Amino acid sequence: MTSYILSIDQGTTSSRAIIFNEKAQLITQAQQEFEQIFPNDGWVEHRANDILESVLSTCKQALKLAGLGADQISTIGITNQRETTLVWDKNSGEAIYNAIVWQDRRTHAYCKELVEQGYGDKVTEKTGLLIDAYFSATKVTWILDNVSGAREKAQAGDLLFGTVDSFLLWHLTGGKSHKTDATNASRTMLFNIHQQQWDQELLDLFNIPSSMLPEVLDCAADFGESNAEVFGAPIPISGIAGDQQAALFGQACFKQGMAKSTYGTGCFLIINTGDQAVKSQHKLLTTVGYRLNGKVSYALEGSIFIAGAAVQWLRDGIKIIDNANQVEALARSVSDNSQLVMVPAFTGLGAPHWDPNARGAIFGITRDTGIADFVAAALKAVCYQTKDLIKAIEDENIALGKLRVDGGMANNDWMLQFLSDLVDVEVQRPALVETTALGAAYLAGLQSGIFTSLDDIAQQWQCQAEFPPKWDDEQRQKHQNLWHESVEKVLTK
Repeated sequence: MTSYILSIDQGTTSSRAIIFNEKAQLITQAQQEFEQIFPNDGWVEHRANDILESVLSTCKQALKLAGLGADQISTIGITNQRETTLVWDKNSGEAIYNAIVWQDRRTHAYCKELVEQGYGDKVTEKTGLLIDAYFSATKVTWILDNVSGAREKAQAGDLLFGTVDSFLLWHLTGGKSHKTDATNASRTMLFNIHQQQWDQELLDLFNIPSSMLPEVLDCAADFGESNAEVFGAPIPISGIAGDQQAALFGQACFKQGMAKSTYGTGCFLIINTGDQAVKSQHKLLTTVGYRLNGKVSYALEGSIFIAGAAVQWLRDGIKIIDNANQVEALARSVSDNSQLVMVPAFTGLGAPHWDPNARGAIFGITRDTGIADFVAAALKAVCYQTKDLIKAIEDENIALGKLRVDGGMANNDWMLQFLSDLVDVEVQRPALVETTALGAAYLAGLQSGIFTSLDDIAQQWQCQAEFPPKWDDEQRQKHQNLWHESVEKVLTK
């Protein structure tokens, strides 16, 4: 009898539900975009109900497309946009404020104060993270301080905090499970990654009651089961991981030194460092790669805030393209001599610069510049930023062998060849680029016995295309110089 896994992939701009079989083959999928809310400069929010309803809608649609009933689904895996923060009333289930998205910069001044007060080293030592508005802790503090009556309700034990996975889990289980996994916990700035527990000293620093926090489990664990009325029958929820760690898992990067780079709304490059929590000297993040049977595999991560979002801006912001499917053909039409450079610092720059006040710019516009040049510049910017991350990893004395890529932009052959040429590393695209959802499915399948081991999963990984580098060092250096000159012009620190 065929086993089916329902994978919930709740992303920054859309929610997806994908059904896999026991051979990790994609059976069907459904996707739904939802509104991005920008109340002030640098603020990004989502309505909590938009997140929940889009997830429920896509799950039901995927089941219908597959012709499956909930009783035929063995297990559910959840992967999610990380750091995005929700606080809800545990009695009503209603969020007391919109979800504050990972891209949101409203707590930057608060973060700066904490750094100036000397807390930076302590926070990094415990969490592997830099004090930054990117992470969940200061978002929770902001909600408690700015929503009327919130702090009093939190002190009384009536409010719950969670990243998106916890919020979904709580609602799917009818409020029975307030849990998260170690990867999502490791992105909150409240979790001690060495002791693998919430850190009271950090909770005191950010003035967050411990009663708000979810229980932290392994990535493959018994998280509860969905209420029967949600999908028509109860389904065990057996796997959870933040989207980038889920992609690392879906790419079968189980050995030390294996790396993947995901190109979605943002871009995130993660390299497996094994049982060593490597402390970065170059502003990379030390994080939990995954945790199985209580054993942690750590990772180093470089975060780029804007990747696919730059193409989305070309489509929705300045409306110079109609849809993302046009971009590869347009990029191919651009001369190799184009000097146009886009620095997509729409919400600041992530690693290795960590400059929240940098803003986007485009350099090198001439009378000949056209739409295709803008498109190529947006794609190149993603590659230039990836090169910065790889340079930072190499500066940590960690050798990168090959780079496995995934996410929607990984379907673009032109971009992957440019990336390979620029970073001087062979780029590999798997047969299935939906590795984030696949990673969640693998975790759920591992817990429920559909997959037997990491070796079993690793053998299922297939390379669909390889992109070996072709440039010489001079060509590579010319591009790097052009990029670095442009970045210098937008940096504020």
